[in-house]
Order: sequence, then C-alpha cells, then structure tokens
Amino acid sequence: MSALKLAVVIGSVREGRFGPVVAEWFTEHARNHGAFEVDVIDLADADIPLALPAVSPAFEPNPERPAGMMDLTRRLSEADAFVIVTPDYNRSIPAALKAAIDWHYTQWDSKAIGFVGYSGLSGGLLAIEHLRQIFNELNAHTVRNYVSFPRFYLLFDEEGKLREPDEPAAAAQALLDQLHWWADALTTARAVSVA
Repeated sequence: MSALKLAVVIGSVREGRFGPVVAEWFTEHARNHGAFEVDVIDLADADIPLALPAVSPAFEPNPERPAGMMDLTRRLSEADAFVIVTPDYNRSIPAALKAAIDWHYTQWDSKAIGFVGYSGLSGGLLAIEHLRQIFNELNAHTVRNYVSFPRFYLLFDEEGKLREPDEPAAAAQALLDQLHWWADALTTARAVSVA
C-alpha cells in the first residue's frame, strides 16, 4: 500500500508571517516519520476570495471556484490527512484560513486533521480550539495530540532552528503517530463506503 498523503497547510498569509518557519520544522519531522507522503500547501499561493458562493455547500458541495484556487482544491482533495499550521489572531484563526476551509466542503469529509499552533502567550491553542469546532461541523476527525509554540519568537533562533528541540520533537512524533492511525482507519472506511 502506498504512503498516506499528508497536506501540511500554512494558515497565515500576512506579510512577515512566521508560519513557513514552523511548517518547515514540522514537515521535516513528518517526512522523517516515514508514514506519509508530505505536501506543503501555502495558502499565500492561492487565490482565496473572502466572499463565498451564494449557494450553501449543503446544496452545492463543490461550487465553481476561481481559477487561482483550482490547484489548492485538487491538493486538498488528494490528501488523506491534514496538519494545519496556524497562529491565533484575536483569539481565533486567520481570515484566509477560514475562507479556504469554507470554500471547500467534501475535501475535509471523513479525514484526520492535526494542528501545530504558534503565537504569543497561547501558542495557537485558541485557534486550535476554534478549528476543532469548525472541522467537527465538516465531519472531519481532529486528533487529540497537537504541537504548540507559545512565545515562538523566543523558542526559535535566527536561522529558524529550535533552541531546545527535544520536547517539541516528541510532541510532533506523538501527533504524527496518532494522525497516522486515524488517517489509515478513515482512508480504509472511505474506501469501503464508496465500494
């Protein structure tokens, strides 16, 4: 059986964001884990309008999307599991991330989702908790384990390397192990339900 496809989604698109540094760190761990074929999706590379289609996804789950979103839609569809890398903005998630989620519906269905958060005091936990509610509504399974970087600017050096890597590495390993179990189970279940 081929490796499961894991999409690591960089949720912040603002100029000067730290998300790519965190995503690069996590992606290295995901590739070394060996259970996943890893695809890094940077939402800054997609055209994601904040204005959503007029028809609810309950009636039209795959609406016509802008041409600049087609690659994103394809890659989300192909993924077996996701890890969302996100800061929290005003105790929630970045607007571009919410728009990307809302433009897609079937792409998240019955798939496993994990989180890597970073921010000031909360380490992204406020965004992660909000994302759990959102993805529950989309019939996705969010795994319990996560990675959090409170005061990330103190934890990484000028080259983007963690000053004390052991504890975050253990958290990443636990997240990936749990994500793999759920992704494998859900991929099998989706195949049975389609057959």
